[in-house]
Amino acid sequence: MALSALALCSRALLRIGAQPIASLEEGTAEAEVAANLYPGLRDALLSAHPWSFATTQAALPRLAAVPRADFAHAFQLPTGFLRALSAGAGGRARGLVYCIQEDRLFTDADAVALTYVFRPDESAFPPFFAAALVARLAAEFCIPLTENTSRAEILFRQAESELRGARQIDSQQASPRAIEGFPLIDVRG
Repeated sequence: MALSALALCSRALLRIGAQPIASLEEGTAEAEVAANLYPGLRDALLSAHPWSFATTQAALPRLAAVPRADFAHAFQLPTGFLRALSAGAGGRARGLVYCIQEDRLFTDADAVALTYVFRPDESAFPPFFAAALVARLAAEFCIPLTENTSRAEILFRQAESELRGARQIDSQQASPRAIEGFPLIDVRG
């Protein structure tokens, strides 16, 4: 089964013993809970970690409007933006002082390369993230659908364990970053 919001919600419903749904708009209690909770939970889980499958870099377009104070330039954030990881200029995507307000990034630099977490399509979710998301969805769906708080607590503990495992797997997908210009090492000579 291809990953979709519907498939992920149906898996979570099955984990709590509820009936899977055929559509998020079908009018059942299960569909209503899934339709209302899924988008926020998905975005929260994506924002919680710099997932390799949901992290990218982009050169931001500069806006004509000048910020009122503190910074010289404003840049438009990309569509699907969830969380900034770093911003830079001149071939480096880190090192800039910046501030994000509303859907704009403010800085003094003339150009900005932003490293950020975005909202990918569900079909791009790797198995480890999908499992963590389903576990979290099941925990969140449990109380509104079953009113069983002790079961919900168990599901939340399982969801946290799944999330830790998913973060660990995802963190092993790149070389560890070397410490650059660490002041405590510099003073030691």
